[in-house]
Amino acid sequence: MTLARIAQAEELLDQPGHEPGELARSLEHVAQVNRFLGGNRSVLRAVRRAIPDGGTVLDVGTGSADLPRALVRWSRRAGVPMRVAATDVHPQTLAIARAACASYKEITVEPADALALPYANGQFDVALLCLTLHHFSDAEQRTVLGELARVARKAIIVSELERGWMNYLGARLLAATWWRRNAITRHDGPLSVLRAFTATELARIASNAGFHAFTVRRHFFFRLILQIDVDSQRDV
Repeated sequence: MTLARIAQAEELLDQPGHEPGELARSLEHVAQVNRFLGGNRSVLRAVRRAIPDGGTVLDVGTGSADLPRALVRWSRRAGVPMRVAATDVHPQTLAIARAACASYKEITVEPADALALPYANGQFDVALLCLTLHHFSDAEQRTVLGELARVARKAIIVSELERGWMNYLGARLLAATWWRRNAITRHDGPLSVLRAFTATELARIASNAGFHAFTVRRHFFFRLILQIDVDSQRDV
């Protein structure tokens, strides 16, 4: 039986006025999911395919900027140049990201609305969107992908949860155990899975947004990577 998608529901992370410590702990939970359940690994692999010699990256909806920091650590080990603009629309989240990136000179942290990015056409080599697309309505998803395509020269990389019963039950288990003391993650973790996509749905979103040169890959642990080749898109 297919797990039905919930399209219209608000996650607590999107709301203003959080207690700072609780918000920081919730964002760390998200970072742990990325770090231990394959999120960072799958995105890094996609970035290496897109820009093996390094380049400029925009991360939209960065949260605590855990992904930009992982990218920079890889670039330092690989000896390739990397500059990352880590952006978010939530002021409290941005403050946490700035503090986390204080020792990363390669990362700038700045406000940006995914629906109207304040950047020039083709300003970045790659644009990233990690665990953020499901926060938008169907119409907004098309707008967000269009904005990412506008500012990216080479590729768009979208990382999302794969909606399914095993993933949902895993999130419910974490909500009852590891996340139980944090009201934000306890609420948002299972809901994020219910708002997420199947591989077919993610491909349909890309197609409906007007893209033709893209792939959707499954990765451990219930993670999907949509990679759009912006160069090929512009050739048509």
